[in-house]
Amino acid sequence: MQLQQTQLLEETLWKAVLNRDATIDGKFFYGVRSTGIYCRPICPSRRPNRNQVCFFQSAKEAQNAGFRPCKRCQPQFETVPNPAKAKILAVCRYIEAQSDRIPTLSELCSQVEMSPSYLQKVFKQIIGVSPFQYADALRSQRLKQRLQSGEEIAHAVYDTGYGSSSQIYEKAPKQLGMTPKIYQQAGKTINIVYAIAPCPLGYLLVATTDKGICAVKLGDEADKLEHILNQEFHQAHIIRDDHIHKEWIQGILDLIAGDETHLDLPLDIRGTAFQKQVWQVLQKIPYSETRTYTDIARDIAKPQAVRAVGNACGANPIAVIIPCHRVLRSDGSLGGYRWGIERKQKLLVQESKLSKDDSNT
Repeated sequence: MQLQQTQLLEETLWKAVLNRDATIDGKFFYGVRSTGIYCRPICPSRRPNRNQVCFFQSAKEAQNAGFRPCKRCQPQFETVPNPAKAKILAVCRYIEAQSDRIPTLSELCSQVEMSPSYLQKVFKQIIGVSPFQYADALRSQRLKQRLQSGEEIAHAVYDTGYGSSSQIYEKAPKQLGMTPKIYQQAGKTINIVYAIAPCPLGYLLVATTDKGICAVKLGDEADKLEHILNQEFHQAHIIRDDHIHKEWIQGILDLIAGDETHLDLPLDIRGTAFQKQVWQVLQKIPYSETRTYTDIARDIAKPQAVRAVGNACGANPIAVIIPCHRVLRSDGSLGGYRWGIERKQKLLVQESKLSKDDSNT
């Protein structure tokens, strides 16, 4: 729920965000609608456009609104109830500060006076991945930003800490979804056709490549969905055609309405190896059933990666077909949803109702 504040107060909060005012850190959080991410006011990331920003009183409120936590400022840790968490957050900050390399485990241990085995264990429990995986993800993120800015590939590769160009080309399918050259062009060689249709959840956008569906989005306004798609593939050749793949779109509409319980459509999705592993498990959740984030982590044989599973659900580019709405918290609460918590609830109610109707016939 967005803060019920006057416009004047919101402008005051916005100035605090612009100035990264540490004196009010923890007193409020801001979300960015275009990315679905929420942050602390002191977050070191680039400032978003003001018209994309909303404010929240707590991290829980932001997550209930469907926003997922920023990986850089870790806003989900509103309070640090014990020294171990404080030390792990310090390790995260130290890793982030090494922009051109990945620090060794012994180096990290010396920063917080922990043994290697204990640091590895606690880091995975709190963050969901190992210190190296966390650093590697940051390195990949920095590389993406440099490539998108047009920086020469060789410079971007070495300046972000990759030992050689061959190393990143080996990792490219997992971390970039494509070669560095194609990623640098932000999908310049990709042709994308999309269609938009009204649905019970607002508007449905379905985007396809010649290989299959690359995006399914839900929202209140068609033009905002178009804007998000163009941001994600800002150099691809994108056209709108509401008459293409009508049978696919109708199938998705039927799934939302409860007239279909399963779809087997070709997908062309890009993500890390971990994200794709999570998405494959999500597709196996039967209609009208739910799982917890802990269940998914166990299913992929990574029981400590609960938080990382949540992030992978939040990054799911294919709404409904990859049913991340069927994943709940361990206490049964809804958790977050990229397309809005109300839509998640409506989908679950619809599926549950249809299942009960079928059992009574």
